[in-house]
Amino acid sequence: MRLHPKLIIVLTCAISACNKIAPQQETTAKAKVTVQVVGLARGIVKDELTLFASTLYLKRNIVTAPIPAFVTQVFIRLGDPVKEGQVLYQLETKERRALGSQAVMPDSASTSFGKITVKAPASGIISTLDKQQIGDYVLEGGQLCTIAESSALSFAVNVPFEFKKFAIAGKKCSLVFPDNSIHSATFTTPLTSMNALAQTQTILAKSDNAVFLPENLIVKVLVSKNTEAPQQILPKACVLSDEMLENFWVMQLINDSTAVKIPVTLGSRNRESVEVTSPAFKQEAKFLLSGNYGLPDTAFVKVIR
Repeated sequence: MRLHPKLIIVLTCAISACNKIAPQQETTAKAKVTVQVVGLARGIVKDELTLFASTLYLKRNIVTAPIPAFVTQVFIRLGDPVKEGQVLYQLETKERRALGSQAVMPDSASTSFGKITVKAPASGIISTLDKQQIGDYVLEGGQLCTIAESSALSFAVNVPFEFKKFAIAGKKCSLVFPDNSIHSATFTTPLTSMNALAQTQTILAKSDNAVFLPENLIVKVLVSKNTEAPQQILPKACVLSDEMLENFWVMQLINDSTAVKIPVTLGSRNRESVEVTSPAFKQEAKFLLSGNYGLPDTAFVKVIR
């Protein structure tokens, strides 16, 4: 069988094309993750420790009768705040009572004969009221009432031992009373005993301004855990961690399309931001805000704005 010359030429070209293998360079297309980035800020992340305290009066004044006498007037009630020099009781000696109306002479200075006025020796709150019934007889030195000095009002703060470093003497704190009013205070003296059940140490705090409060009132104490110096701050979404929350890292953008894993040490944090205490980054550094979860140590990314 004789082939047509044109057919022979076509077959020859086809065979030649089959025998030629075009060199192909295998290119691995590296997928780029779409991410958003954010810069570094400096400041302080507000992080407060919430503790509880009870009011405590460290000094009390016992008011006593100077001589044996009857109680004729009582000007105070239990829990009343009093000022130094304020009249608390009016007493009458048994001699004056025995004389009756004869003890008062219009033309003499005997109008005050046998009458004793008892005044408050210091400002504070009436914590006990031993004599409140008119007509009661009290012996010399007999206790009339007790004044808890307002200047000696302290707050016994229960501090877990692991947080003791935040409640050192001289450190400021805030007191939140049950009426939601806030007052500044200062830690003063740590007591030497621990609560065996709760494992808390009592540290005394003193209000910076004078307040009148009943004893054993429970108040909230807010203590700052921050340092005074500004720190590096990143949004919380920038920080990744392992399952045990022991190791933390961020993905830092080192050029337009590459991000690398950088281990970090964290300081204070809240719901939105965290302090990065180390390492020290340059102010112009950029970090992955979204798309950073699950990336390898080095990742190719595409930044969107």
